Amino acid sequence: MTDDERDLETIRRRQARSGRVDYGDPVVLHDTSRRRLVAVPFFIPHSDHTELAIKLITYSKAPPPTDWVVIEQKSISIGEASSRKLLAALRTHLAVAESGESGDFLVIRVAEGTAQLGTHDPARVAAALTKVLSQDEIVQHLQGTELSTEFIAAFRGAIRLNEMRAAVAQLRQFLDGGEVSEPVYQDWCEKHSWAFGNAYVMRDDVREISTGDTLDLMLPSVIAGYRDIVELKRPSMEVLYYDEAHRNFYFSADVSKAIGQCHRYLDVLHEVASNGLRDHPEVVAYHPRAIVVIGRSIRWEEARLRALHGLNRRLSGITVMTYDHLLAQGERLVEMLAPKGESPSDDPFASDPEFNPFDEDIPF
Repeated sequence: MTDDERDLETIRRRQARSGRVDYGDPVVLHDTSRRRLVAVPFFIPHSDHTELAIKLITYSKAPPPTDWVVIEQKSISIGEASSRKLLAALRTHLAVAESGESGDFLVIRVAEGTAQLGTHDPARVAAALTKVLSQDEIVQHLQGTELSTEFIAAFRGAIRLNEMRAAVAQLRQFLDGGEVSEPVYQDWCEKHSWAFGNAYVMRDDVREISTGDTLDLMLPSVIAGYRDIVELKRPSMEVLYYDEAHRNFYFSADVSKAIGQCHRYLDVLHEVASNGLRDHPEVVAYHPRAIVVIGRSIRWEEARLRALHGLNRRLSGITVMTYDHLLAQGERLVEMLAPKGESPSDDPFASDPEFNPFDEDIPF
């Protein structure tokens, strides 16, 4: 078939006898003297879209001069998701076949606006992508298009979102693996201070605010740029205890010590940096707040969670949170930034589970 003939090809869509699905003309994929393989497209209507599904049928051929024996020998039905996977696999492997060479080929799946790296080494992906984008024809195209700015922004955004996803996965791995080393979480929080909420956009490299007073983390707020502090303790430490006699929860000794430590830091920081730190005038801390991250809460009951919330409400300028809260907060931020997926559509056949759209008597 020539390109002109393909452009003029007519796609016919007919209603099946049930009236609940349509089908298209069969496409002969393979034809020999004894076998024929046919693909039949089905158009399955939903409330907001039409799903394309495929039924693959094998027919046997009687000896000449007898015509086709229209009896299914084998058949397999695949839905739209599987059909798309098959199409993607064919395109990918056709590209490999057209290269005419042996070797390793880097294939990156793109879905929902982000690249799914899978098991690929990020360094290799970055190196390969850099080489592609540095090709003269690519550079000329990007320079000559009005979308170059949007492209760069989208590219950076996709990379940033993947970095955030990887960071959240790493924190979960630390916690699930029983990691209790405070320096490990110190390093993670320094690299991913965004996890403390969208009120903070970065962190300061400054740690020492006075002789003998070194902070774990100092965060500039988005609105005013004033600094708040973070005090990190080990996730293995207890957060709350329950007093059976008085029937109330109370902070553990480790939390109480951390709160006292933060009070000192807050007083010192407000005093020395209310108008800018001496050697760092850009660091301004006017009535700063503190966040203490300590312990785990993954198996807490509702009463204990409510108790922590209540105790926090009665603290002045200090919030106590667990590493599980920090993890959940990071996951929520990633969820908010991720491209919105399509909401599941109503399935008109959900009320009739016995109905199979492929069980149609299609006249060929």
